Formats: sequence, structure tokens, C-alpha cells
Amino acid sequence: MRRIFSDYAYGPGPRDNCWWDETIEAPIWPEQRGEIQVDVAIIGGGFTGLSAALHLAESGASVAVLEAETPGWGASGRNGGFCCLGGSKLSTKAMLRKYGEEATRTYAEGEEAAVHLVAELLQKHQIEADTHSRGETVLAHSPRALKQMKRQVDHISAAGEEVAFHSKAELASVGMNGSFFGAMTTPVGFGLNPRKYLFGLAGAAASAGAKLFQHSPALKIAKAGGQQIVTTPKGKVRSAKVVIATNGYSSDDLPDWLAARYMPTQSSAMVTRPLSDAELQAQGWFSDQMAYDSRNMLHYFRLMPDRRFLFGMRGGLFASPRVEAGIRRKLRSDFEQLFPAWREVESTHTWSGMVCLSRNLVPFVGAIPDNPGLFAGLCYHGNGVAMGSYAGRVLADLVQGRFPELPYSAVMQGMPRFPFGRARRIVMPPAYALLGLMD
Repeated sequence: MRRIFSDYAYGPGPRDNCWWDETIEAPIWPEQRGEIQVDVAIIGGGFTGLSAALHLAESGASVAVLEAETPGWGASGRNGGFCCLGGSKLSTKAMLRKYGEEATRTYAEGEEAAVHLVAELLQKHQIEADTHSRGETVLAHSPRALKQMKRQVDHISAAGEEVAFHSKAELASVGMNGSFFGAMTTPVGFGLNPRKYLFGLAGAAASAGAKLFQHSPALKIAKAGGQQIVTTPKGKVRSAKVVIATNGYSSDDLPDWLAARYMPTQSSAMVTRPLSDAELQAQGWFSDQMAYDSRNMLHYFRLMPDRRFLFGMRGGLFASPRVEAGIRRKLRSDFEQLFPAWREVESTHTWSGMVCLSRNLVPFVGAIPDNPGLFAGLCYHGNGVAMGSYAGRVLADLVQGRFPELPYSAVMQGMPRFPFGRARRIVMPPAYALLGLMD
């Protein structure tokens, strides 16, 4: 594999002490051995891969999912569990300018359809995933951010869409007290346990006939005799089509087209021990709303049903035991700064994982150009619960030669390269520094 971080980033170190591992036992899948023939091979056993597998199997296709590690090992099993609007870091204004009104509108419809898809899957397959929150709240971290937020609220309201604004004085009364200047709530989205959701998808896909394999990394993709051949350490999978669903854990040579087209970067999270009613009242945060602040280098947080508080942030650009320890200290420091009444509340679990960015700041979901039979879904910019599930559903249609039933925008069908090839991470420190200054 040709990956751009050190081996440490792809090993057990960053995910050590992940809270979600304590909440549900992982299923055990067999290793792929020998040669098998299926209609579609899927590389990656996260939200994208398992959503694609489930929808393909339900359509009658034979499917094999190849997971390099164990179920829930990657980003899908260690993220913040925010099922919400998102997937793009491109502003609506910039998207309109670059792609036009129809493509921009369709993209927005797709983001909302992605959230509804997850809700439908939870209900249809009776997946208990500890859901909570009515929509998502963004909190203004500065007076300048508040002004921008008010303009956004006015624009959304003028378009006839539902949104709620909370002044600084109102935040305490709705249980979101802190050093914030106001807030905006969008009524679409909810929080969940990502690992429980993921394993629910896996169970549904297996029941529909999908074959799921662990410890079976794809080492090579080749084409022979009109078929795709995916080589694993102990066997081969022959198929008509292949779906790449590896997101931030992708490799630049699977396939070669991916080289320099995606940028993995780190997101870190922690959870506290369960908080007492007195502790919640002391801070003035007793809402179950999932929330994030308006910084470019954002913090995200939510009070979970068991009264543990989850707190996360973006920002890691390097990977080593020393760097990971530093990130965890910074995460804890930021938590104590934003929620000072909880400075003495211990964090019981802390971990990190990769999110994935694209150069054009939008997801890619579609056929891989100049590679007949290959498809991919990745680059969700930290919003993989909904957008990854959506990508898998869309890819299931595309693989079978159907135009997707869900809204599918041209915005998602291009993926330019970053400069500097495998050294492309050198563009990130100055970009992050600029974003930090803007905050």
C-alpha cells in the first residue's frame, strides 16, 4: 500500500481507548481465502461499503466486502456519531458559482436525503443505536461569527426553510450555556452510537446475502478476461465491478487513479464519565442537542443518553506516539476552556481517527474515470455517518447501471489532484495556520 502518513497512523495507537469499543462487541467475520466469484467486490467495511453491500444484496447482486482490519476498526467505528447535514466544505456561494443552481440545489437535497436514509435504515432494520437530538446546533464562538450567523439565518428563513436562532441570553435557558455568543439550530439530524449503527448495517447486509470478510486487505486490483480481480493475502475475488470505500484510509495505488486525489487528516475525540445532575446544572449544559462551534478548526460535542459528554476537534497533521499524546492533551485543554465547570471531571476515553478531504472540498461518489468497472465513494469532510451511508446507496444504483433514486448532483462527480503528490500534506500546515488565524 502507498499511504501518506506514517505506519503509526494506520495502526492501533490512535484508536486505543476508543469509547465505542466498550458499547458493543464486534462481530467476527471470516478471512477471505481461495478464489470466489461475485458480482461486486467492495473494498472497505465502513458506512459506505456496508451501505453499498446492503443495497446491492437487497437488489439480488452477489457481494463480497473486504475489510483490511476488523469490523468497526476504521473511521466508521470511531467517529463522533453526528448524523447531520454536511459532506462539503465548499460554501453555497462558491458552489453556485462553480457548478450552477441546479447542481447546487440537487447537492443540498442529497445532504438532507442522506440523513433521512440513515433514519430509515435504523427503523427498517430495527437497529438500536442510542439516537438523540432534534437536529444540530452551531454555536457562534465570536461576535464576528454571530454577525455571519444572523445573516445566514435571515437567508435561510427568506428561502422558506426552517431554522431557529438563539441569542446569547437564551442559550442558558435551553441548556447550552457556555462562552458562546448565540446559536442556530437546523432541525435535520440526530446523534447516534456509530459502532452500533455500523454493526446493524453489517448484520442487515449479511442477512441479505452479502459476504463479509475481515483481515482481508485488498493488495492489488487487476483486470483480466473482462473481470476485475482483487488480490488479498490469502486469495482472490473475481467480480464484474469493484467499489472503493476506504475514505481516509485509502491507498494511492488502489487504484492508481486515487493518487493525490484525497487528503487524510486527523480528528480526535474524548468522552467523560457520566455526569451527575448537579454537574450538568453547574455548567448549565443539560441539552441533548448535538452541537459544534463556528470555528474553522471546529470543536464538536454532545451530551449522550448515558450522560457522558463527548467532545472532539479537528487538527492532527502528523502521526506518532508523541504527537498523539500532544493532541490528546490539547483536546482536554480545549474541553476545560469551553466547559470550565467540568475541569475536575475526568475523561475516561480518548482516541483519534482519519477524516478525508478533497481538493475541490466536496465528496466524490461515482464511476472512476478511465477505469471501467471501478467506482468510489469518499471525502466526506468529517460527515461520514450520513454522507457515507448515502454514497453507498448511490453507488449500489450506479454499479447496476441505474441512475440513483436519491438526489445525485454533478457536484460529486469530479475529484482533482492535490499538488505535490505523496508529499501533499505540506500544504496543510499553512492552511491550518491561516484557518486558525481566521478563527
